[in-house]
Amino acid sequence: MPTLQQQARALGDPSRHAIFRYVLEAQRPVGVAELTDHLGLHHNAVRQHLAKLVDAGLLLTGTMPPTGRGRPRLCYEAAPSADARWGVQGPYERLSLLLSEVVRSGDGPEVVGERAGANSRVPADAGTDPVEVLRAEMERQGFDPEVTEVDGRVELTLQTCPFATTALADPGTVCALHLGIARGVAEAAGGLVVDELEPHDPRQAGCRLRCRRTAVR
Repeated sequence: MPTLQQQARALGDPSRHAIFRYVLEAQRPVGVAELTDHLGLHHNAVRQHLAKLVDAGLLLTGTMPPTGRGRPRLCYEAAPSADARWGVQGPYERLSLLLSEVVRSGDGPEVVGERAGANSRVPADAGTDPVEVLRAEMERQGFDPEVTEVDGRVELTLQTCPFATTALADPGTVCALHLGIARGVAEAAGGLVVDELEPHDPRQAGCRLRCRRTAVR
């Protein structure tokens, strides 16, 4: 997995940074021709920059249907983990908005988290499997999840806590938000129920979301 330093170096080039921001903010697959028109760069230069962003784990490659004869065209989307790390809204900004809603609405943190999860932008490559939808969204949020499944019982081990500092100070609130987000995503996806979140020391991470399928794939 590319390191933070490798990603920072990739984004250090102004043209690559502009390409990454454009793809990130588009929130959909973007092709080379669109980037060439937007940036005014030669298509070969755009392709070279895209290759470096993909190598750094910042962008993912996909394909678009061809407009005529020929092979499908390549397209690019922001990698979920890169969105969480380098996105317009950083993890603590997202957390502050959630906490602000808790105060403003008077609802508990789990309820606020559920609303946020239900309205989340799940990456397009997540497909329709509810476990993959939940995994992709938790990755986009910055949790670096690892999935294990046995006989319809699913466990997501969250290998990173993007809110570690705040979770140390107020684990009850932050963990309730996390649980609510997961439950909101699972409910919106359908076919999956999140039963509980087993919390761990946020500095070491490893919190576990325990889920179960409610419908056969």
